[in-house]
Amino acid sequence: QVQLVESGGGSVQAGGSLRLSCVASTYTARYTMAWFRQALGKERDWVATAYTDHTTSHADSVKGRFTISRDNAKNTLYLQMNSLKPEDTYMYYCAAASWGLGGGYEVLPTQYSYWGQGTQVTVSS
Repeated sequence: QVQLVESGGGSVQAGGSLRLSCVASTYTARYTMAWFRQALGKERDWVATAYTDHTTSHADSVKGRFTISRDNAKNTLYLQMNSLKPEDTYMYYCAAASWGLGGGYEVLPTQYSYWGQGTQVTVSS
């Protein structure tokens, strides 16, 4: 079992920045790691993925504003969020899959076996 613990959420004004962190309980170098976000009563949406080869991909809605990164030595995944907008207000979740994902499957929540408890991000106008 892999435990994931997110932190770094909070309330910020539009245009501000936040940095989310996700610490894993195990060495995650061989895991595909991702961030998703979800509004109450809505589906969980993909935000970004950090692949096992250290490449990354981001959803169009956050491209150029958010940056996913990973530090395998610290078993930590990050999401740097800049130029935040009110529409970025969601609960943000860290996810891990114990295999390499790609080909579009990385955007599907069902492909990830491990999830954190979530951290709330609220952006006010």
